[in-house]
Amino acid sequence: MIDITTEELKQKLDNKEDFVFIDVREPHEYEQFNLGAQLIPLGTLPHQLDQLEEHKEKEIIIHCRSGARSGNAKNYLAQLGYKNVRNLLGGVLRWIDLYGRD
Repeated sequence: MIDITTEELKQKLDNKEDFVFIDVREPHEYEQFNLGAQLIPLGTLPHQLDQLEEHKEKEIIIHCRSGARSGNAKNYLAQLGYKNVRNLLGGVLRWIDLYGRD
């Protein structure tokens, strides 16, 4: 599964493409700044798989602050048979570097 760059993600969002978008940061991080993804903190992911089960074959893009937690989430979902999970390289930090907080 190929990870996704910030530029690719922005294009997908701008084009309103259909994919599952998950933020695995903590609620306080999400409140400070978010990209509009569904919040599922990494620690709760195993308990919230029922929300993702119907999307097992769909493209799922996961992000966090820097790409580390979302990389772990990607690997976890891949082990469970999810076919098209992508990690946002550089996470929110890279997004802010390129596009600011708007």
